[in-house]
Amino acid sequence: MSQDQENTEQSLFDAPPIAEQERMIEAMLFASATPLDTREMAARMPHGSDPSEALVHLRKRYEGRGVNLVRVGDGWAMRTAPDLGYLMRREMVETRKLSRAAIETLAIIAYHQPVTRAEIEEIRGVSVSRGTVDQLLEMEWIRFGRRKMTPGRPVTFVVTESFLDHFGLESARDLPGLKELRAAGLLDNRPPPGGLSLAGEGDDDEGAPGQNELFED
Repeated sequence: MSQDQENTEQSLFDAPPIAEQERMIEAMLFASATPLDTREMAARMPHGSDPSEALVHLRKRYEGRGVNLVRVGDGWAMRTAPDLGYLMRREMVETRKLSRAAIETLAIIAYHQPVTRAEIEEIRGVSVSRGTVDQLLEMEWIRFGRRKMTPGRPVTFVVTESFLDHFGLESARDLPGLKELRAAGLLDNRPPPGGLSLAGEGDDDEGAPGQNELFED
């Protein structure tokens, strides 16, 4: 069967009603252990479905409920309403506690990504152990980013969707400000050496002009 014939055959069938598409997405999200993006949803749904439109209706339907439809990076997921999180505390198991070095390293990566190990060390003022980075990689809260187009082409680090999902963030732009981090004891009050700073301390969110030219695609 040719592509044209296949498209003609598919067009003979109307897309399911939007209410039915909502039900399909609702079922997929509740069954999925990880957030799903619209491309994944569309690939599973009948021809002609519009997951983006269905998500708008579904999100509105869950407003004010005990479970909300939230965006996580490029994907979507069903999550407990933030104000009811205290009810889930007994279900949470803390398997490990991050060291102060890991917390500081994670915060620097989140606010300054993509960032190299050398830049992390310059901001912290101390060296970063391999174990600290390995722990964050193992937890899938950070991953390797593009290599920087500088001598040695050092690898960079960025946060993952798992990190955003764990902390209930839609994107890195939703991170708390630098003052909140310091008030919580997650960062020292000393100014970072070498003139480097974290986002929220005078940095432009989009980075310096020509910054993308410093990285490999």
